[in-house]
Amino acid sequence: MRPLVVLLGLLALSVNLRAALAGYPPLLETARDDLGLSAGAAGLVQSGALLAMAAGSFLGSSFGLRHGRETALGVAVGLVALGSLVRGVPVVAALVGGSLVLGLGIGLAGVLLAGVVKEHLPERAGAVTGGYTVAMMVGASTAGAVAVPLATLLGGWSFSLAVWAVPAVLALGLWVPVARRAGRPAPHAARQVLAPPWRSSFARRVAVYQLGTSSVFYGALTWLAPYYEGLGWSPQEAGLLIAVWSLAQIPTALVVPVLAERRRRWRFWTGTTSACAFVGSLGVWLWPQPPVVGAWGWIVLMGLGLGAGFPLGLSVIAWRTADGATVAATSGLVLGTGYVCAGLTPLLMGVLIDLTGGFTVALAVLLVFGALQAGAVVAIGDRPRE
Repeated sequence: MRPLVVLLGLLALSVNLRAALAGYPPLLETARDDLGLSAGAAGLVQSGALLAMAAGSFLGSSFGLRHGRETALGVAVGLVALGSLVRGVPVVAALVGGSLVLGLGIGLAGVLLAGVVKEHLPERAGAVTGGYTVAMMVGASTAGAVAVPLATLLGGWSFSLAVWAVPAVLALGLWVPVARRAGRPAPHAARQVLAPPWRSSFARRVAVYQLGTSSVFYGALTWLAPYYEGLGWSPQEAGLLIAVWSLAQIPTALVVPVLAERRRRWRFWTGTTSACAFVGSLGVWLWPQPPVVGAWGWIVLMGLGLGAGFPLGLSVIAWRTADGATVAATSGLVLGTGYVCAGLTPLLMGVLIDLTGGFTVALAVLLVFGALQAGAVVAIGDRPRE
């Protein structure tokens, strides 16, 4: 199968793996008012999606072995389309249920993407991982920017959420021929026995790194827009802020994994970008408005730092593991652990907002996870070791 065909298909699918999640925060306050939800309950919607992503990550490796990674990846994006469509019904049950379904699909897809890259594009794992991460960010930034205008145009916040079923279905149309050409796995593939990834100290260290990265990312994704709305920004301005935050992640997601791949200087580049994310988070916490830099400067700095975090975490797995099955198994542990913690972060922050009546304590959670991520960067280092 031609690598370019696989790459284009992966990029089309990846556009859908953050958009549905990023379209919710700008509409969160509107949904709260319409459905009568507390901040904690509204955060639980995003947390539910992330916990479902964790479940999908843990299941992704075995699901891919049984059905073939390419076919399983198509099924995963189909779940994203279904979940988005369900969220078009403006009731709490549909919002929660649809979020769980699309979260499961995203979790499955994240693990399967890593295995497909290792199988079909192993020589350029860092660049390809950065490329599909950028595709995710493009989807996320677009969703954040147009969420409120779409709600106005279509007549409701739920319809704005349901729109993201359309690009998922279109991407599936491009991916189906790839999955058909890949065929079904060999009969012995589903019975392949791998060493449990948690026995590897390397896998455990990367899992700690990923839980820090994912918790900062999804905590910020969920609550940055409501935070600035609380400071007097309009919902549309807050949605634009999330779009800029997402766009700022693109350059580092695309370039930094390639630079790190050249000489395997993983710790230097990951440490640098992690520091940017931490300083940006600190600025948003202490000085959210001018005259000290102001929202846009901190948001861009945080975005630049977070952009490389996800692809660098997956790239180091691809560099230090033997084959696609091992990559998928290790990625499942790493992403699943990350999503469990990331899934609890929006809920924890929402509860803290309810308890304290403000965002100060909740935003400090991002700094704690940022420090945890930095410690993992030091522990992983540049050279393979157990």
